Amino acid sequence: MRRKASTKRAVENKVGEYLAKAPKAVQPKLREIRAAIIDAAPGATERTDYFAWPGYSYDDGYDYDGMFAWFSLKEPHVRLHVRPPVIQNHKKELAAFFTTKAVVGFTSDKAIPKTLVKKLVKASIKVMKEMKAKKGKAQ
Repeated sequence: MRRKASTKRAVENKVGEYLAKAPKAVQPKLREIRAAIIDAAPGATERTDYFAWPGYSYDDGYDYDGMFAWFSLKEPHVRLHVRPPVIQNHKKELAAFFTTKAVVGFTSDKAIPKTLVKKLVKASIKVMKEMKAKKGKAQ
């Protein structure tokens, strides 16, 4: 009997290395955003194999291999990456921050708004689950 080949890629976690390579002055901010994501997404897999940034996934995700949040550093911002349309849906709350379609940037000279990060991560998880549910209904 022939087994179906797995298409799931190997999960790699080099978050410690990512943090160590960042400038020392910014490492505490990166650790803060990391802790907020972990608090908002219990049981998520932490990994660096998708986009080479620290990212978080659930095995039962819809696409992007279950990824729903990432963080990165691009001076002068510590960036949180979430699924569209999270940024659009929280536009008023994010008015004071740099944003793109799927990124919010927090300046590295100010405290990371952990409550806001948690809210955005939870919203990103919800978007992912809603997309999966829609796909399931369409089949």
